[in-house]
Amino acid sequence: MSVIAFIGTGIMGKPMAENLQKAGHQLVLSEHHNRAPEDLVTAGAQVVSTPREAAIMADYIILMVPNTPQVEEVLFGENGVEQGLRAGKTVIDMSSIAPVETKAFATRVKESGAQYLDAPVSGGEVGAINGTLTIMVGGVQEAFDDAKPLFDIMGQNINLVGENGAGQVCKVANQIIVALNIEAVAEAWYSPRKPVRILPASGRH
Repeated sequence: MSVIAFIGTGIMGKPMAENLQKAGHQLVLSEHHNRAPEDLVTAGAQVVSTPREAAIMADYIILMVPNTPQVEEVLFGENGVEQGLRAGKTVIDMSSIAPVETKAFATRVKESGAQYLDAPVSGGEVGAINGTLTIMVGGVQEAFDDAKPLFDIMGQNINLVGENGAGQVCKVANQIIVALNIEAVAEAWYSPRKPVRILPASGRH
């Protein structure tokens, strides 16, 4: 089993981390921003003060944070993940962030000798809890194959869609499709309907 630094244990991240823990993996949680969830700690997760410390201890570093600036801060800020990386480790960003910045982050991480995968998800809180997320992965085949057993714990529909950044591009496309479907349904529901004329029954006046 692997040691996994999981950074970002919010609505989506916490159940994802919990599923990894239940599968037997050792979690390392950083309290640089918020306190670690008590139930994960009670179940055996180790707690450290910074992403750097978490990265030093872990084989895989998974990020599930709100947006691009938070990913950059966790990776490259003071006491960030980058300072704890070396060959043999893999950074997996499962946040939904900007594709262009993702490519830059991947290049910088790989300069340390570590691997980088962008792996945004779809499926919402229910999918995170049930381990049925769709995971769209960008990166090299070797890193994907190595991390696939972890993805299998968190999701069901898992695909390597291209090089670094491609996972984020796929997620953007997915969100556009979802938004268009919602808009189409709303338009159909609220568009003015042609009044229906009810004719009298035959023989009635």
